[in-house]
Amino acid sequence: MRREVKVSRRVTFAEALRFWVKLGWISFGGPAGQIAIMHRELVERRRWLSEERFLHALNYCMMLPGPEAQQLAIYIGWLMHRTWGGVAAGAFFVLPSVFILLLLSYVYAAHGNTGVVAGLLSGFKPVVVAIVVEALIKIGGRALKRRAHFIIAAVSFPAIYFLHVPFPVIVLLAALIGFAGARLWPSAFVAEEKKKVDGGRTSGEVEDDKRLPLVIDDHAPPPPHTLPSRARALKVLAVGLVLWLLPLAPLAAWLGTGGIHAGEYFYFTRAAFVTFGGAYAVLAYVTQAVTVAPYDWLSPAQAVDGLALAETTPGPLIMVLQFVGFMAAWNHPPAGMSPAASGTVGALLTTYATFLPCFVFIFVGAPYIEVIRGNRALAGALAGVTAAVVGVILNLALVFGAAVIWPRGLAAGPDWFAAALGAAAFVALYRFRVDVLWVVLAGGLTGLARASLFR
Repeated sequence: MRREVKVSRRVTFAEALRFWVKLGWISFGGPAGQIAIMHRELVERRRWLSEERFLHALNYCMMLPGPEAQQLAIYIGWLMHRTWGGVAAGAFFVLPSVFILLLLSYVYAAHGNTGVVAGLLSGFKPVVVAIVVEALIKIGGRALKRRAHFIIAAVSFPAIYFLHVPFPVIVLLAALIGFAGARLWPSAFVAEEKKKVDGGRTSGEVEDDKRLPLVIDDHAPPPPHTLPSRARALKVLAVGLVLWLLPLAPLAAWLGTGGIHAGEYFYFTRAAFVTFGGAYAVLAYVTQAVTVAPYDWLSPAQAVDGLALAETTPGPLIMVLQFVGFMAAWNHPPAGMSPAASGTVGALLTTYATFLPCFVFIFVGAPYIEVIRGNRALAGALAGVTAAVVGVILNLALVFGAAVIWPRGLAAGPDWFAAALGAAAFVALYRFRVDVLWVVLAGGLTGLARASLFR
């Protein structure tokens, strides 16, 4: 019979709730920064769970589609306080950014051509290009550890850039290659190294804080409520399906199932199941689909602007999809509905469809992950997916770079202001490791100052 977890102290649900609310307002810096914040707060400072537990949860979340940092919060909340703990952690991780980005999206759509907004965006966009390039270098440095990984990345880039192979197909093939390679040729597909966490330190290098005992330590067995069962998994799937259908019924009765809002709900539901690789890879996949026929919902330049706005708000960068949903519905309002109302409905439907599967992924899969440790084949699949993501982000960097640095095409020459600001932002991020929030804000203020001086 499995013994229960022995802990020296317990964290109340109210105490955890206060932290999750706080996290939603301070989670700047993209997934890397958000994971670092949780590691510093939960592992080092509060000692709610051990290094090994944190990394084990993170490994699973990295293999899922969607925002890994938010899913990690759901996992830890569920591990500590059952289902409601996971719901609270995941919901409050995104709620602040939902309302902030909704306001910014309206200001952009209604006043995007004003001098102030245009000036801010002219400074934001080159910084976004720099952020994507820095992400490409960092992720590539971590992901491409074996020759097989370089080959997967090298094939993924032309597949999406030149051949326009759908991103989900690339991810699936990379995962299958990594899974098979880890079983048949492990030395070529699985890097034997320690996981790096906050500040670039490896597990085992974090100092042990003797002032507080761990709540859940490395060697504790899974808590009783985390034990997997088929009945529980089916119940979670059924509840998830009901929750997905709840908005669809009034939506169909109000606006029908053939309009822009139903189209967004169905499209972003599908996207939530295939958007591997973080916000940059997600936007590459979405931009590939919604800026061309048959959708043609918004322009690539608007997608770049959305990522720039998402960078300035707390929460996961995948919130950029809310902006895409807002602008798509704003650009194509149904008869009798104002663009503002249409955009708001589109934004909320997009957000709901994007994040609902995250909870289902954790509540169904985490119990099984808790009883499986150190699976080499899963590590190989993750490594294959991450290598493919490097090629996809390279595609995103080229698409965004061309739109920002050469807005009028190669023949018209570059925008030297955008090129210089993007280069300066890259140096600040990569060489001096300035916090991304300050770089984005500095870029926006620089663009605003330029617009004010050269009106």
